[in-house]
Amino acid sequence: MAGYSTQPLTVDTWPAFAALVDAHNGVFGGCWCLGFHAKVVGLDYGQRRDAKQALVAAGRAHAALVYDGEACVGWCQFGPPAELPEIKNKKNYAATQTGEPPPWRLTCFFVDRHRRRQGVAAAALQGALQQIARLGGGVVEAYPENTAGKLVSPTFLHAGTLAMFEKAGFRIDRQIGKNKWVVRKTVRAASGRSP
Repeated sequence: MAGYSTQPLTVDTWPAFAALVDAHNGVFGGCWCLGFHAKVVGLDYGQRRDAKQALVAAGRAHAALVYDGEACVGWCQFGPPAELPEIKNKKNYAATQTGEPPPWRLTCFFVDRHRRRQGVAAAALQGALQQIARLGGGVVEAYPENTAGKLVSPTFLHAGTLAMFEKAGFRIDRQIGKNKWVVRKTVRAASGRSP
């Protein structure tokens, strides 16, 4: 991860984020990283871009952006469940959930197509955990794929790999799909944290 830095997604960092999204045709078929927010349907490319920008301006869209120098090369989206209510395997997740969901969830990663398999996702994960610590910490949940023994295109690993999360200290909570797991980690609040 040498050479990478991370910044939060804000109004100030929006141009770098938007440039990366535009360079990849909106990512994941024009998602604009809205797929895990409350469902939006019937919006065209420009409307999705505007909707995401409005969420960022309102402080209702969180991500750790990874930079290589001045260029944004990837990110990890995170937020509270109320901000990101949609997850993959939602039905199985709900059927196996006991109690309330934790205060934080990591929903997706995106890495520039020319930077994949170069540690960008791991840097984004660490950046997200650092931001969560500054925001007060707590239990963080994610939904990675177990790719052990499988050859999987990085294009389909929007949730990250189980191995990456285990290396970052997450523990397995339960399985919610054929290769899909719920993992958790408790993040301590950083001293001098933001409210």
